[in-house]
Amino acid sequence: MIRAYEAEAIREAEAPLLAVTATDELMTRAAFAVATAVLEELTRLGARRSGTTVLLLVGGGNNGGDALYAGAYLARRGLQVAAALCTDRPHERGLAAARAAGVRAHDVLDAAGRPRAELLAVLADRAGVWLDGLTGIGARGALREPLAGIVTALAARRAAMPDEPTVVAVDVPSGIGVDDGTVAGPVLRADVTVTMGAAKPGLLTRPAEALTGRLVVVDIGLALGEPALARLGAADVADLLRPPLPTDHKYTRGVLGLVAGSTTYPGAAVLAAAGALRTGVGMVRYLGPEGPTRLVHERFPEVVAGSGRVQAWAAGSGVDPADEGRAADVRDALRRALADGLPAVLDAGALALAPERLPATVVLTPHAGELAQLLTARGETTSRADVEAAPLTAARRAAALTGATVLLKGATTVVAAPGGTTLTQADGSPWLATAGTGDVLAGVLGALLAQRGEDLAGGGDPDGALTAELAAAAALLHGRAGARACAGGPVTALTVADALPGVVADVLGSL
Repeated sequence: MIRAYEAEAIREAEAPLLAVTATDELMTRAAFAVATAVLEELTRLGARRSGTTVLLLVGGGNNGGDALYAGAYLARRGLQVAAALCTDRPHERGLAAARAAGVRAHDVLDAAGRPRAELLAVLADRAGVWLDGLTGIGARGALREPLAGIVTALAARRAAMPDEPTVVAVDVPSGIGVDDGTVAGPVLRADVTVTMGAAKPGLLTRPAEALTGRLVVVDIGLALGEPALARLGAADVADLLRPPLPTDHKYTRGVLGLVAGSTTYPGAAVLAAAGALRTGVGMVRYLGPEGPTRLVHERFPEVVAGSGRVQAWAAGSGVDPADEGRAADVRDALRRALADGLPAVLDAGALALAPERLPATVVLTPHAGELAQLLTARGETTSRADVEAAPLTAARRAAALTGATVLLKGATTVVAAPGGTTLTQADGSPWLATAGTGDVLAGVLGALLAQRGEDLAGGGDPDGALTAELAAAAALLHGRAGARACAGGPVTALTVADALPGVVADVLGSL
């Protein structure tokens, strides 16, 4: 599991360590990790160290100091290193160490504090690696001048270069929302981000995550508490799954009640059932019209048509809220879930049919447009663009307003529980953006909720912590199944479902 902490928590954890360590000791540790990451990236790219020039982009504060000390290490390893001083107050000891190691430092601001564009361009063009040490976790909002202009110019120059330089960010790419992943202004996209002490939420959340590159977390000995955000790995998901025991039968393996598909969208029923069955649920009970029921039985004769005892519900995939008959079926399923204290997934058409308040064991699975509609319907006018600009904030707000756990679908999935548990997952492929894959995800999540139904029933998870972890686990399984199914090319929703058993087996084998 990757645990991410907000900037204030990192600073509080650093304070006692700084009090008992020598001056700049933590900084030199961080710098060594940054320098090592640069060397490893050059090795991965097959570049000759002796022929590589590194440009340090140096801002004020500790991140600029980290970059200067890292430059000193790299210079001593035989690389050509230049420093572009983008501040009139560079870290003095770091600058002295860099110069002593042979780093050539250049003031790229004129007397009025404006960037010297020609000098910056010459330095940038000569370097195969740019080290971004302009700002750190203390920065808030969009970059201000002169840094905003410097980053804008560098980003444009990089895009025009036939061989783009490798960018390594110190702690965070300068200009991202460290705590929320927003991008309010220009950011120099990193190929590698070397972050100190622990990950920060912005590095694991879109849109900033798309600018982070490969993430390297450097342990510097911080004592940290509960994370603000987490990301599950295969071993974490294995701990959440319930593999069958010799004494199990279909009812103890979990029974999912499924209300999906309609005369207009019959395929959604097949896809949601496929997701549930391929994830390992004991039984699917399907409630739907004759046409979708026939399609489901043609593909999956083991699905039972009709009502009966279940451990969880999944409803809404392929249902138009304007379809009065299917809308009534969704409402009835939700009424049963609430009356029996059972967990439920509300997808697609069910989102518009949900009451104002729900228990944390109900998971809403909107995409950005649907979440905007949900928030707007609850008095907070929001657009799809608003959600895409700040998905972490939007998902948390929706969880607070509804009381439900929210799984916001996207390139990075955000899961937010009303009790504060927040996770993000980025396990899939862009090829998953195709019709029907969301229906498969609803089935996967329904299966996991049914398998853990005894733990969730009757108010067993009041703050949604376990429910959120199961939702994130579903996102991981679904994402990895998509990546396996596509193999670098297009997929269909059913091929994603068909890949699930192999992914589940791999995850269980990770323990």
